[in-house]
Amino acid sequence: MIRALVLIAALVPGLAAAQDFTQTTPDDQIPQDEPAKGLADGTGAMLRGLDKVSGIASDINLNVGQSVKYGFIKVTLRECRYPADDPSSDAYAYVTVTEEDKPQPDFSGWMIASSPALSALDHPRYDVWVIRCKSD
Repeated sequence: MIRALVLIAALVPGLAAAQDFTQTTPDDQIPQDEPAKGLADGTGAMLRGLDKVSGIASDINLNVGQSVKYGFIKVTLRECRYPADDPSSDAYAYVTVTEEDKPQPDFSGWMIASSPALSALDHPRYDVWVIRCKSD
């Protein structure tokens, strides 16, 4: 058992030694609310909602900063980004989903069109995912 641990420690660099996780850029130099290189800001997004009880899927068109009521949840779009060189290839939307009469959101974060399960809404009745950004 000890031989196996020594072998693993030798094969995985830095496992046995303490790692230094110093930040290379101070927080005040990191641009805030700017898209990453190669990404452009969209003016809105098309999301799709699914009511799991009725089985009905609906498209939800939102502009940035807009909220819409979908069943008994409220969906808010904070921003949408897409690859500038190929707008139809993917979309990254920052979405907040809040159930009626609940102070805390059920979901708040980035949803990715090409990987909807990576960061998904976990709600017993509704599914919401991003389809694409609007750039008009």
